Amino acid sequence: MTKKTGQRVKHVPQRTCVGCRQVLAKRELVRVVRTAQGVRLDPTGKAAGRGAYVHALRSCWERALKGALAHALKTELSDEDREQLMAYAAQLPQEEAGESSTALTGQQGNEMMP
Repeated sequence: MTKKTGQRVKHVPQRTCVGCRQVLAKRELVRVVRTAQGVRLDPTGKAAGRGAYVHALRSCWERALKGALAHALKTELSDEDREQLMAYAAQLPQEEAGESSTALTGQQGNEMMP
């Protein structure tokens, strides 16, 4: 038998944004976690509790706060939790530089080839 040579490819965890449903690397998304104290942001990505992931884009947060985030966390968002999350979302950019709205919907690359 021959030995395999080359470098080992490191596994990158994938998560889905609850706002736009796009799958990305876990580190590219913001984790929101449901704890006994309520819903809060988890910047480390390691806090105990049920978590959901959202892009760092205001448009994704607006869609997520309409109901998808509460559904993913299997809880109802309290007014206090909703205000805290909306305050965070207000600081975010509407859309990343160089990214079109079609990229957020996952429809990129569907152009017709000649």
